[in-house]
Amino acid sequence: MYFQLTEAPVSAPTPVKADPRATLRGGLPDRYLTPGDIAEIFEVPLETVYQWRKKRTGPPGFRIGRHVRYDPADIRAYVTERKHADRDAA
Repeated sequence: MYFQLTEAPVSAPTPVKADPRATLRGGLPDRYLTPGDIAEIFEVPLETVYQWRKKRTGPPGFRIGRHVRYDPADIRAYVTERKHADRDAA
């Protein structure tokens, strides 16, 4: 008897979306962050990010046309500032 071996079809690997928080821990991303990225990093609703911007209590952002963007270096500085503020308040 003769058996012919055939290869099983190989499916393309599913792309894995990088966790923005892991990117910030490992080094600064090479792009400006969107409000959605900020919401994901801090695990808050997107509306919270918009309220932070409106009340000027969150990380500083800037406009490119009608789009809001955040510099990763500013996000890191904001987190560091918040850590020190919380430590000093305790």
